[in-house]
Amino acid sequence: IGNKALGISSSLRHVCAACVPAGIPFLTYNWRAEIWNLVFVLGVALGGFIGYRVMGHPEVVGISPETVHDLKTQLHLTDFSGLLPRELFSLDNLANWKGWFFLVFGGFLVGFGTRYAGGCTSGHAISGLSNLQWVSLVAVIGFFAGGLLMTWVVYPKLF
Repeated sequence: IGNKALGISSSLRHVCAACVPAGIPFLTYNWRAEIWNLVFVLGVALGGFIGYRVMGHPEVVGISPETVHDLKTQLHLTDFSGLLPRELFSLDNLANWKGWFFLVFGGFLVGFGTRYAGGCTSGHAISGLSNLQWVSLVAVIGFFAGGLLMTWVVYPKLF
């Protein structure tokens, strides 16, 4: 509607340009012209908070009966609370160097990849693909290939 590229990753640049008074060339621009992006991000966060508070959350996550059957028969699971790797989603990771390394290095890689690809996954997948941009198709394929490579090759070797 406003002929603006929709994405979340660029908002971090706007926040840094507004808050960091150093003379970094990448952050030296008129960030006030992009204030709509900051309002958008605030609206996303506020909408998520209001949605959670108003609608709540179910105590039990709804899983289709077919998926429950497959998990029970193929993986022999009866308790579905361990489907997410606790090694990744535990605050205990902050108590050791390995957790901090993954947090800092992983954050750096995400930031570098977002900048190198010219946007984040949501920006490329939603805005870029809907505008039929070739570079977004290549980026989304790269995001998925990297995710699959990490999940099936790199992550099992780390833990």
